[in-house]
Amino acid sequence: MNQTKKVPRLYNGAFFPTAGDYSIDPVHSFVDFIISKAFYLCTMSFERNMRALIPFKKSNAKSRLGSLLSEKEREELAMAMLNDVAGTLVTSRCFDVIDILSTSIIEVEGVNIVLTEMGLNEALNEYLDKMSSHKINEPVLIIMADIPLVSTKNIKDIVSTKADIMIAPGRMGGTNAIFIRDPGSFHVDYYGASFLKHLRIASGLHIEIFDSFNLSTDIDEVPDLIEVLLHGKGHSQEYLKTIGIDISANGGRVGVKR
Repeated sequence: MNQTKKVPRLYNGAFFPTAGDYSIDPVHSFVDFIISKAFYLCTMSFERNMRALIPFKKSNAKSRLGSLLSEKEREELAMAMLNDVAGTLVTSRCFDVIDILSTSIIEVEGVNIVLTEMGLNEALNEYLDKMSSHKINEPVLIIMADIPLVSTKNIKDIVSTKADIMIAPGRMGGTNAIFIRDPGSFHVDYYGASFLKHLRIASGLHIEIFDSFNLSTDIDEVPDLIEVLLHGKGHSQEYLKTIGIDISANGGRVGVKR
């Protein structure tokens, strides 16, 4: 029997896709969403009412890996890490909607692609604002695309929190994931010491910190690749090995070699 291949719906500036809808429709208005969402609620016996959001930029990705990888390899590694993160979210079964905010057309299995030309903070805050203004007060997990070690257990532990805000800090003061119970109560401010900024923004709310090696390990510098090679089990580790990147040990110190 012939089967139709499911491909991700592309939303150019419309932020609220229907769960389980993967037909191609480059122009999808918010009114369409409201109608389809109402139909979905009427025809399904349950809904988890939780979203995940991954911001992603493919073009000239991971420039600080340029001493080891070409631009094409960096973009391919970025896609491999994105697939690891998205795959973990899908496998966790915690979300009825998983969106990738992308600056270019990409294809990732099991998720929706939302095209944006905005910067990181502007795109994420517009997403949160639209959720709030249209009274779609579903909890949302914002998670970075460069943390390929994240596990399904990590995701389930985060979203099971009773806190208003759960922050998973990255190294050097960053924010690698943030769970927001009420999108109308919060806005993001990435770059720099975003962990401290997010704590200040969440002042007055019930905040918890998620301390995790997996979630703190974002891949930005060449030495970070060691962790993927040592602990990775997915697309990212496989890709690095495919292009000849491996662990080296010189004088008791671990590094990477090609």
